[in-house]
Amino acid sequence: MRVYTIGYEGCTQAEVVAALSAAGVRLLADVRAVPLSRRPGFSKNKLAAGLREAGIDYVGLKALGTPPEGREAARKHDHARLAQVYAGQLELPEAMAQMAQLRSLAAERPTALLCFERDPAGCHRSLLAKAAMPEAEAEVVDLFAGSE
Repeated sequence: MRVYTIGYEGCTQAEVVAALSAAGVRLLADVRAVPLSRRPGFSKNKLAAGLREAGIDYVGLKALGTPPEGREAARKHDHARLAQVYAGQLELPEAMAQMAQLRSLAAERPTALLCFERDPAGCHRSLLAKAAMPEAEAEVVDLFAGSE
């Protein structure tokens, strides 16, 4: 199984959709705790509509998002603190249930995890991919939309 990750920082919705389509992604799992964005096209409903036009399904998995303390650590580039906070998030019953849902969905069709940060190393989606799909189960491929 292959799982993709993508961040929309500095990108347009069209660039993200193009990157997902080029990789053959059929489902986008939005793993933001707050699926809203000031960036045009990335709030939940607008994003889902744009994806649908490209033949990509959307699922929101808010319980797999980063709590406020983790988002603050990410903004400060404190990856160790982010990892610590996020590990606690993944122990919550809702997160455990959504992680199981994510594994099931990703086994059915090519799936990408979406969050804001462009660099997956500074984002919780890399931590989630490792926790939800151990290396023995999945290859994780980071996609980059737009220009560098």
